[in-house]
Amino acid sequence: MNRKTAAVVLAGGKGRRIGGDTPKQYLEIGGHPLLYYSLKTFSDSFVDEIYLVCGAGEEEYCSTEIVEKYGFSKVRSIVSGGRERYHSVYNGLRAIRCTCEGDNTDPCEIVFIHDGARPFVTEEIILRAYNAAIENRAAAVAYPASDTVKMSDNAGFVAETLRRDHIWLMQTPQAFDFYEIYDAYSRLIESESDILDRGVLITDDAMVLELFSERKVKLVMGNGRNIKVTNPDDLKIAGLYIGNGQK
Repeated sequence: MNRKTAAVVLAGGKGRRIGGDTPKQYLEIGGHPLLYYSLKTFSDSFVDEIYLVCGAGEEEYCSTEIVEKYGFSKVRSIVSGGRERYHSVYNGLRAIRCTCEGDNTDPCEIVFIHDGARPFVTEEIILRAYNAAIENRAAAVAYPASDTVKMSDNAGFVAETLRRDHIWLMQTPQAFDFYEIYDAYSRLIESESDILDRGVLITDDAMVLELFSERKVKLVMGNGRNIKVTNPDDLKIAGLYIGNGQK
């Protein structure tokens, strides 16, 4: 690849819906913590650097029990996360910028943002996102909806049946021109109180770019196994995938 790339891998969630005292990203599946799998995929890929964003106070654990233990030498920095996911992403993007400027190295051109709780990302998916980001400057991995999707009214009754062929379920990674997404996130942080007052919920990175630029985000085909482990059933499914050699 002729463009410098970096990945922000987010591992700051508490996993309250799974239960227990251990954050979900550190739960073991197939003999490894959940976080191991996405980090290994990015480490084995063409991506140049990884910036791991973890919960505040978990930096040493991630350093010794994840990065050093498994030899993830591409992890350039371990960054403390923030209160919300978008704070954590911003901290990761800021770390990339500070590292490049501080070391006087080539600037990052394409950045991937990935949820560490998606262990089944593949290098093929990463490559598709990269190619789409090179061509369109913004790309998001997604998967077409297979179920009928209904829009409800405030009372919980069906208000509208949406066209399924236009519905995509968002996944990660999402890939962007670094300075465009950094600028969008900087503007989000600066105007955060106004955004919250308007009741806007920031649910993914593409949405941040949509709010603060005119850039259109290209959808990139993911796959049905690229699940986000959120609840106990997801954890069981992930265990089955790994047990069947699908990772």
